[in-house]
Amino acid sequence: MPLAVQIARQGGPEEMKLVEVAVGAPGPGEVRIRHHAIGLNFIDVYQRSGLYPLPTPLTLGMEGAGVIEAVGEGVTHLRVGDRAAYASNPPGSYSQVRVLPAQAVCQLPDEIDFDTGAAMMLKGLTVQYLLRRTLPAEGLQAGDFVLWHAAAGGVGLIACQWAKALGYRLIATAGSEEKCALALANGAQYAINYRAESFVERVRDITGGAGVKVVYDSVGKDTWEGSLQCLRPFGLMASFGNASGAVPPFAPAVLAAKCLYVTRATLFTHIATRERCQAMADDLFAVVRSGQVRIHISQRFALADVQAAHRALEARQTTGSTILTV
Repeated sequence: MPLAVQIARQGGPEEMKLVEVAVGAPGPGEVRIRHHAIGLNFIDVYQRSGLYPLPTPLTLGMEGAGVIEAVGEGVTHLRVGDRAAYASNPPGSYSQVRVLPAQAVCQLPDEIDFDTGAAMMLKGLTVQYLLRRTLPAEGLQAGDFVLWHAAAGGVGLIACQWAKALGYRLIATAGSEEKCALALANGAQYAINYRAESFVERVRDITGGAGVKVVYDSVGKDTWEGSLQCLRPFGLMASFGNASGAVPPFAPAVLAAKCLYVTRATLFTHIATRERCQAMADDLFAVVRSGQVRIHISQRFALADVQAAHRALEARQTTGSTILTV
């Protein structure tokens, strides 16, 4: 029987166990895929720990790449034998084989290998909807400043490159000089080591006191107040993660002085329809195939070593993307 990583209850990395699972035929609107590589993401930690509570037993994982083994009734965009990749709900990619809804599964171009496909879908589609769809009221034009937290991670390194391709001046934050150097090497115009200096003061200096049009923030609690201070009038605070913990409740009046906008963005709302998901994936595939964005896979762990992978991710010991090999 195929193997999968499941948790019987929410908790630490030790709750993840490699178990045998029965995998049946796909139903209407579903496909069965045999994974060649699996993506690791911080949302997996949220679901494992209970920050995002889900019913158990639960097979973790939201991202993968492999070959389609079977196609359910009504699925017309995929065939048996197709190379495919996805970022999709419900979780279940920490597995050798799985059945999942077909609407968010996309054919993987021949020029993109399975490891890259598994490392890029959730992260790359996240950057796509942020830089291309989650925009301040005044829009973004070439030359505009944007602030991106955790810029040396898998999402961040894609964002640095894509922002440069779009002509934006991305200000990166990261937790070490090495990570700052990595962000700069991938297209960030400025990088701030938030452990060594105040990112609020540096952003003020860099922008001549004007502030940035938009902050893209996956860190959450630790950067929230500082991020609001970095925004110019009518700026947008785009929160898309909680790596340091959830943002506490706040009074809308804190936004009043500069007429700020706030959104809590999620990928799965953006890819909720087949047409939109494919359009976003096509945009991502194009920028990767053009060479403007390169996917950095900095860590590889065997599926059986998933506990070590989670510990490294939570300790912020990783850069770029991490994949699990099957």
